[in-house]
Amino acid sequence: MLLNNNVTEFILLGLTQDPAKKKTVFFFFLLFYLGTLLANFLIIVTIKTSQAFGSPMYFFLFYLSLSDTCFSTSIAPRMIMDAFLKNNTISFSECMIQVFSSHFFGCFEIFILILMAVDRYVAICKPLHYITIMSWQVCSVLVAIAWVGACVHSLVQIFLALSLPFCGPNVIDHYLCDFQPLLKLACTDTYVTNLLLVSNSGVICTVSFVMLMFSYVIILHSLRNHSAKGRKKALSTCISHIIVVILFFGPCIFIYTRPATTFSMDKMITVFYTIGTPLLNPLIYTLRNAEVKNSMRKLWSKKLISDDQR
Repeated sequence: MLLNNNVTEFILLGLTQDPAKKKTVFFFFLLFYLGTLLANFLIIVTIKTSQAFGSPMYFFLFYLSLSDTCFSTSIAPRMIMDAFLKNNTISFSECMIQVFSSHFFGCFEIFILILMAVDRYVAICKPLHYITIMSWQVCSVLVAIAWVGACVHSLVQIFLALSLPFCGPNVIDHYLCDFQPLLKLACTDTYVTNLLLVSNSGVICTVSFVMLMFSYVIILHSLRNHSAKGRKKALSTCISHIIVVILFFGPCIFIYTRPATTFSMDKMITVFYTIGTPLLNPLIYTLRNAEVKNSMRKLWSKKLISDDQR
């Protein structure tokens, strides 16, 4: 049941209240966000315009870059704006939208990472059946299921948030609206609600991480039967995926699998997976993937040449 609240807006304290430090936050995170948009935009355009990326791996990489872009956009612009302005208020409805969007795209990214692990498992462990198992129809259905699963997860978060009564105060000691900071402001016992949060977000993060790491252990173990060249290429791809998984899931598990307690490092850890990881993902995938780098170089060189000839 949704409850009436006396609170119509929240005040976000941000990362710092020091004016000089807020300018530093504004500058650096604006650069991070613009870098995230540019890096992921390059990957999205390269995959969509190059015929060399016809495999399911790049199909899923396209959606990973898309989710990174949307995930970062659901958080970073507001954070950057609040570091620039003195009035850091956010309306109740805007707060709920941020909770929904950040969890939606964050959960969608988790499912895409799982699909990428499945794709690598089939490609390395069952290469003769790869085309049959990972057909375009199957991949499209899997991505659709990921969209639906992310939507269900986010709707649960919103339902739990809207069921909380807020009577005041309305100051959130964070730079974003998330379910855990909101729990501290609720004027009711939140023990059961926090358990529901852990069983929702916490379980998704932890189970997904264990599944992913277990799958990559199986994949790496199976590489012993491959040729040296094939083993090197597959190992490079898997290491990239493992790095992304650890960088994303480590902070998420720390934040969402514990009781409703606050640590001084929470904000910086949240910054790492909400702002840092969306920027690191495209860098990791492009720097460790020769095909992506070469295709990017060729594609954008052709575009520059054609622009100069006009």
